[in-house]
Amino acid sequence: MENKGKEGRPESDKDDSGPAPADFIREIIEEELSSGKNGGRVHTRFPPEPNGYLHIGHAKSICLNFGIAAQYGGLCNLRFDDTNPSKEDVEYVDSIMEDVRWLGFDWDDRLFYASDYFDILYEYAVRLIRMGKAFVCDLAGDQVREYRGTLTQPGKESPFRDRPVEENLDLFARMKAGEFEDGSRTLRAKIDMASGNINMRDPVIYRILRATHHRTGDKWCIYPMYDFAHCCSDSLEGITHSICTLEFEDHRPLYDWYLEQLGIFHSRQIEFARLNLTYTVMSKRKLLMLVQEGRVGGWDDPLMPTISGLRRRGYTPEAIRKFADTIGVAKRDSTVSIDLLNHCLREDLNARAPRVMAVLRPLRVIIDNYPEGKVEEVEAVNNPEDPSMGSRMLPFTRELYIERDDFLEDPPGKYFRLAPGREVRLKHAYFIKCVRVARDGKTGEITAIHCTYDPDTASGEAPDGRKVKGTLHWVSAAHSIRARVRLYDHLFGAEDPSSGGEGGDFRDNINPGALEELEGCLVEPGLAGTAPLDHFQFLRHGYFCTDRDSTADCLVFNRTVGLRDSWAKLRQKPDE
Repeated sequence: MENKGKEGRPESDKDDSGPAPADFIREIIEEELSSGKNGGRVHTRFPPEPNGYLHIGHAKSICLNFGIAAQYGGLCNLRFDDTNPSKEDVEYVDSIMEDVRWLGFDWDDRLFYASDYFDILYEYAVRLIRMGKAFVCDLAGDQVREYRGTLTQPGKESPFRDRPVEENLDLFARMKAGEFEDGSRTLRAKIDMASGNINMRDPVIYRILRATHHRTGDKWCIYPMYDFAHCCSDSLEGITHSICTLEFEDHRPLYDWYLEQLGIFHSRQIEFARLNLTYTVMSKRKLLMLVQEGRVGGWDDPLMPTISGLRRRGYTPEAIRKFADTIGVAKRDSTVSIDLLNHCLREDLNARAPRVMAVLRPLRVIIDNYPEGKVEEVEAVNNPEDPSMGSRMLPFTRELYIERDDFLEDPPGKYFRLAPGREVRLKHAYFIKCVRVARDGKTGEITAIHCTYDPDTASGEAPDGRKVKGTLHWVSAAHSIRARVRLYDHLFGAEDPSSGGEGGDFRDNINPGALEELEGCLVEPGLAGTAPLDHFQFLRHGYFCTDRDSTADCLVFNRTVGLRDSWAKLRQKPDE
């Protein structure tokens, strides 16, 4: 198959990648390049099964495969291993392509499907039969499993193992023609039922399965097994380095056997440790359960570790790529703290996100000595980390809103916010002092705080040199915009949710406080034109992004991550 084009990250993204870290996979590739193997070619692939949405673990593999190809001037294919139509859907295909592009990668004209090769794979299977290396087996599925044996006991040969070649060819053709019921027969490789590797004990190559395929329709009623189709597809595409996770290490001898028997191009398989992340499950089966059982709002629920869920929550592709580069690749499984992912995210958003003011639990403030009806504009810096982002003007008025938690009538020690008789600074504006409290006559609840302001403190400093220890964010009562804010925590309350709760079910570890939704929030007026996935730092609250549920009457924001960086704190030296 002719390979065309060259791929890598978009030009706009290349400046954030930097030199790729050294690892054992790159060491292998560089040794082979030095020796001239494969004519100096490097050709990888990302081969998802279209039976669910991709998650953060797949993002690591995407970055690795596309990144290696770009680093060595090679190619990377996107191939869907679509061999099980009963679980696959076009929805998953579309979402996977969107995720790969969003992460910053492109496969150019190298989009393939295992189903592209169904005719060739069938001929390969016929070739194995003619060689006496495959046979049609009439054992039912549970019998095949029973005959396979265990890790300590060898398997038992099928009574149909020694069928003549011509009979096997006839039966396999009739399987293809649809003469037999689903599950009544399989085509199996003839290898070694006593092998210490269970994958080598006469594995199934084809099964009968009447299911409409998303690409081939009802043309086929037999489908190749993943192990057979996967390695043969790599061979057909000229993949030089078949990079996969450790759970496929025991399958490598089977892949080698298929390719050697067929005498076709042999890709080199290299296994690396999959990503395990604290407070997260990385099983598509378990994630599908959460979706189907309504425990989350769908595959792109911001609580989900799917790439689409992370995107909707406000994670950036740059942060995910940085995370993948930072953790690197290893040969042994380990668990990475989610704090590291969030550290990469904070570093990225800190540089790019405009600072804005949002009041999540509003408390009215009335400045008694400020002129009624006056609207004053105060200047606010958009991002102190990036002066090129400039500034904006905010309306300042007699009536404002501050956070309810920013006022206490009887404050404890080291409480530096607003209290009776205490003076604080309003961000980008004046010093104010609380002079009295207004209450609801029936409930006694505080309804407003009456203050006075010092008009000589517009610069943020008092002419007489007095200091204040508290600075509060605020919004104008007359100009603020109504919003709904979603505060997210971990979906699971246990660091290792897959271990399950008392009943051994991972769902027992779902965090009941994973989402807090606040109504009646207020944001500054400049956010009126915000679009979905726009990022902001809400001062003192964290990083947020606009959600697609926003309407003209009410904006919706998802908290992407808080301001506190546990990972950075852990990395500090003791004397820092």
